[in-house]
Amino acid sequence: MLKHRGFPGRLPGTDFQFTIRRANPDGATPLIKRERYRDRRPPDKRADLAFMASLWAHFGTEPFERGNLDAGRLSWLFGREVLPYDSPFDPVSYDSLLIIDEKAARLSFPEAFDSPEEWA
Repeated sequence: MLKHRGFPGRLPGTDFQFTIRRANPDGATPLIKRERYRDRRPPDKRADLAFMASLWAHFGTEPFERGNLDAGRLSWLFGREVLPYDSPFDPVSYDSLLIIDEKAARLSFPEAFDSPEEWA
């Protein structure tokens, strides 16, 4: 499992995790598309924004390996702002490649692109 050095481990001051410390010996948690409803709590929305800004600051438009990125946090963006890059895509592999859909991400999280270094 690739560890993304320099990527924030969590949203500062919260328990919202962005990365995991070690690989699960039974395999990676599957990435799924989670529905984001309008009535989500503000802290959850802020975590999504900070995670998207961190992804953008760290990877930009380049494909990136899932590695130690938290499956739960990725699943909130997966299928919309973060898309599979390789085909066929394996949702339970730490080696799977992902890419940011810049157009969708800018529509969902415009603040993440204003000054991403403040989130990273």
